[in-house]
Order: sequence, then structure tokens, then C-alpha cells
Amino acid sequence: MTPPPVLILMATGTNRDGDAAHAIEAAGGKATTLHVNELRERPARLHEAAMLVLPGGFSYGDALGAGRLLAADLRWLFQDELVTFVAAGKPVIGICNGFQALVKSGWLPGPADGHARATLTRNASNRFECRWVWLAPNADSPCVFTRGLTDPVVCPVAHGEGRFVPRDEAALDALRASGQIALTYATPNGDPVGYPANPNGSTANIAGVCNAAGTVFGLMPHPEDHISPLQHPRRSRGESGNSGLVLFERGIAYAARL
Repeated sequence: MTPPPVLILMATGTNRDGDAAHAIEAAGGKATTLHVNELRERPARLHEAAMLVLPGGFSYGDALGAGRLLAADLRWLFQDELVTFVAAGKPVIGICNGFQALVKSGWLPGPADGHARATLTRNASNRFECRWVWLAPNADSPCVFTRGLTDPVVCPVAHGEGRFVPRDEAALDALRASGQIALTYATPNGDPVGYPANPNGSTANIAGVCNAAGTVFGLMPHPEDHISPLQHPRRSRGESGNSGLVLFERGIAYAARL
């Protein structure tokens, strides 16, 4: 089978594009990394890809807030192309800063009544958090990156603005009812947690959400930084498994069928 082409869109300040490319290749995809300025020259190039990745980092130095300037690029430079891309059912994943950009541009959690349904704001600890966390998949989620996943994933977080906060209780209830809460911070057994296992204080331990169709997905943790047994935080104690590679494998498998 020909590896599906995957576009990794980076901006000045992005620093996890290389990690994302390694994860895509390990999962069976063919990664191409482009700077937003290159895509701006020919936006239709997006449609040559079967999947889009917005990697982590500090796009534009987070000068106006985490992910805000990249979100402006998505909204004003590539909006029409993204609408067509998503309407075709092609999967999109945003990781950390990429997740922030998808939320700030309105792609996640998805269309609303002209008001943002949720935001990502400063961690409840009011400091940068860097630690390994466990993520529990939601069996009822339509998310193509987690669909069919039952085992938890362990991977690191590294962010200062990762606290996911729905607009109100009604917005949270709607996300729950639609299965758009794809991943939550949890114990290795899947039980609810508090700080520091929930590193940012996200409402309802939310770590990752998708759109209603399940094709656009964002998460704050970095699954691309645990794709090999050598990266397991307790490998010296003989532990392994629960890598983040599975998320990319599911996304690539879905893109390959389109």
C-alpha cells in the first residue's frame, strides 16, 4: 500500500515538527513539512495531502497568546482550503500549540452560535507544566484517531496554557453527549485524577477533543514524543507499552481508506 501523504504545517517558532514527522513515518505515512509561508504561496497544495498535522511548539513565539497568530493564519489565509479539506473527511490533528490554534480559530470543538464553545487558557498552577501523563480514551467518541482504542496512552505534556474550559455547563454537557471528549487525564487504570496527573486543571480532566464528525482532533499532550519503547519514562525499570504511536496509526489508517 502506498503511504498516504501527510502535510505537517509549521510556523516560525514551531519546534515539534520533526518529532511529528518521525511519528507519521513510523505509523505508515509519508510526511512533508511546510512552513505557512510556503503554503500561502500555493494554498491548493493542502489538497495533495490525505491528512494534516499542526505540531507543537511556540508558533510566532506565542507573541499574542498561545496559538493565536497561527489561528489567524488558519482563519484568514487558509480558511477556504481547510473548509474543503475537512468537508472531504480528511483527518486533521493539532498537538499542543496546534490544538491551541484549532481552538482559537474555531475549528474545535466546532461550529457554534457565533461564540466560542470553549477555550484553552493558562494552567491552573499558573506555571509551565512538563511531566508525563496518562490519557484514557473515550469508547463513545467518534474521533478517528482514538476510535476502537481501549488501552490508555502515556506521553508527556509541556505547556503553560493548556487548561481546557468549556463556555458553560451546557457546552460541557453537549461535548459529553456528542462524544467529542476523546481523551481525558486519568490514572493508568482510567480513574479520574486531580493535579498533577491533570497538569493544567482542565474542566472534567479534558485532554483532547474532536469535532462532531470525529475527523478534526486536538490534544495538549505530545503523543509524538512516545512512539518507541526507548522513550518510555520507566524503561529502566522494565516497563513499556501504551505509546502514543497508536493515535497516529489510527489517523493514517483512516486517511488511507479515503
